[in-house]
Amino acid sequence: MKKITSALVLFFSISFAVAQSSCATALSVALNSTTTAPAFSGENGAAPTQLCSMGNGTASKGKWYKYTATQNINITVSTLLAQNNNSDTRLIVYSGDCSALFCVGSNDDYNGTNSSQVAFAAILGTTYIFAFDNKFSSAGFDFTVMETAPAGPDRLSFTSQIVTGIVGGYNNCVADMNGDYLDDIVSAVSATQLAITYQQVGGTFSTTTYTVPNTTVLPSWSIAAGDYDNNGYNDLVYGSGSGVVFLKANSDGTGYTTDRKTQNYLVQRTNFVDINNDGKLDAFACDDNAPNRYYMNDGVNLNHIQGGIGDFASGGNYASNWFDYDNDGDIDMYLAKCGQGGSGTGGNIDQLHRNNGNGTFTNVATEANMANPEQTWSGACGDFNNDGWMDVIVGVNSASNGYSNVKRNNGNGTFTSVTAGSGYDTNTSLGREYVAQDFDNDGFLDVLGSGNNIMFGDGNFHFTPNPNTYNLSTVDRPIGDLNNDGFLDIQNGTNVLFNNGNTNKWLNVNLRGIQSNRNGIGARVEIYGSWGQQIRYVQSGTGFQNMSTITAHFGLGQATTIDQVVIKWPSGIIDTINSVNPNQSISVIEGATLAVNSFNNTVFSVYPNPTKNVVNIQFKDNLNVTLKSAFVYDLTGKLVLQTNDLNQPINVEKLATGTYILSISDTQDRNYIQKFIKE
Repeated sequence: MKKITSALVLFFSISFAVAQSSCATALSVALNSTTTAPAFSGENGAAPTQLCSMGNGTASKGKWYKYTATQNINITVSTLLAQNNNSDTRLIVYSGDCSALFCVGSNDDYNGTNSSQVAFAAILGTTYIFAFDNKFSSAGFDFTVMETAPAGPDRLSFTSQIVTGIVGGYNNCVADMNGDYLDDIVSAVSATQLAITYQQVGGTFSTTTYTVPNTTVLPSWSIAAGDYDNNGYNDLVYGSGSGVVFLKANSDGTGYTTDRKTQNYLVQRTNFVDINNDGKLDAFACDDNAPNRYYMNDGVNLNHIQGGIGDFASGGNYASNWFDYDNDGDIDMYLAKCGQGGSGTGGNIDQLHRNNGNGTFTNVATEANMANPEQTWSGACGDFNNDGWMDVIVGVNSASNGYSNVKRNNGNGTFTSVTAGSGYDTNTSLGREYVAQDFDNDGFLDVLGSGNNIMFGDGNFHFTPNPNTYNLSTVDRPIGDLNNDGFLDIQNGTNVLFNNGNTNKWLNVNLRGIQSNRNGIGARVEIYGSWGQQIRYVQSGTGFQNMSTITAHFGLGQATTIDQVVIKWPSGIIDTINSVNPNQSISVIEGATLAVNSFNNTVFSVYPNPTKNVVNIQFKDNLNVTLKSAFVYDLTGKLVLQTNDLNQPINVEKLATGTYILSISDTQDRNYIQKFIKE
């Protein structure tokens, strides 16, 4: 008798059923099966591929299948089969029902082939819909639906949970929308409805749906958040195939007005950023077909300008990422390009725009070794080796000019490729969205990027993928702390992947600008401890299309204390906090840590200081600005007093004993601050 010592036998069925041509009549397929889809002929009902930001193109016919998960299980749907002879297929995977489909994933050129493959984590009881279309070929093909065995234990695990109220279908936003320092989730329901799923204390959520004036456009390409009128509530910008629209929160955050800009162009990444450092957020929009656009904030209007920051005539501008690459104190911009045009200086290749400090920018990509020819739609930007200089991982969405490229900042205005041996030299997966965050809180930045995976960094430019992928669509993947536990979560469609965490410690830093923009966007946050240093730049709009948290998040490993937290504000003010305990969120108001006599603005001083009853304002000689309003804040950032009469002393008798910040604004909405003590 022949003895069998070990064996693993996997049986699967083969189906020859003809697919139906609509979602409603999709054919059921079994797990661990191969299905033959005959050639496209009389079908119609092509899938709505724009839900996965793929565009409908010329597809006119669709084949629809479905599978309902009987357990929580990893599944791969694939046409990468020998019998298909590299047939050119396109696959879109949805969840939901036919009246409200949500993108799970999509693919049309898997690992450089013409095949399509999508892997995802299926949830018990959820029906998944597989749609193929004839955009590239009308030939028949086979596809498999297979259980994917885990490759090993997770470096970090997530639990996927449906959160009632989240609406999928467009690019989503994770940001604090109501000023409570808890990350919320923003969904665009339609051109006239906005849903905000507010995080509550204790980890629950409550959704409010706002009716808004018709936006005309929706965030089909990108979304960003920032408080551009400095009223304490974040506003939004949508980027679409026909331009941008701004949604402005009213004074108490209970409604939004619409500012639809008239320029018609194909928008990619959008950001809020204070381009001219006047304390008011401007907006930037990457133009896919022409020089970039931006909207300068004069305190009342956002005024359109084109050119000056990314002027390649045919566009190809995909993602802008704003940070200070040369540590000279002002914000520069790395521009990820689609890479079509070759590697010469005239090609459509990556750009690095140095801020000249006078309102102008210069593309220094060639001399900085950042004129990358790879076809990238975004890059992950962060200090990956904790040396105080921002590095870049050039993420690749097409292998036509090479795969992902890891660029180390040399600290002298140049970058060096350290891809060899990094883990990205053997990573051939492709993707649009690359974002740097510390997911496992070990003190080293990781990258949520291609392949629905996280590449974990070790602080020395070595990156290791999680062995398991997750149910991550190519569309909705914004990042934030959505249960306020100090570990970063990922919103994905109508679900949130909640980070199960570990024993590593953490710190979240929330900013409240006074002289700088209210969000503190553009600020550099540094922390120091036994590990050395870490830095984060506060940004609006990283990656390609989603909006992730504005909060500066740090992992600390097993460190038991943070020696120092330093905030370098866009205004030039530097706040320093010593001996900070880990595992907490701190909120810092601009100037709060400075002594009363540390301020030296050029506009006014105050007396007496300390005071019991009133604060007198003494204006400087030869004042060349027109002042209009005074605001008094406590050291939590709460507005406690306001006046428009600057010719009279400010009565502070009713204020509690403590230290306060007096901010006076001029007619250009620039702010000048002094600190005083109320006895």
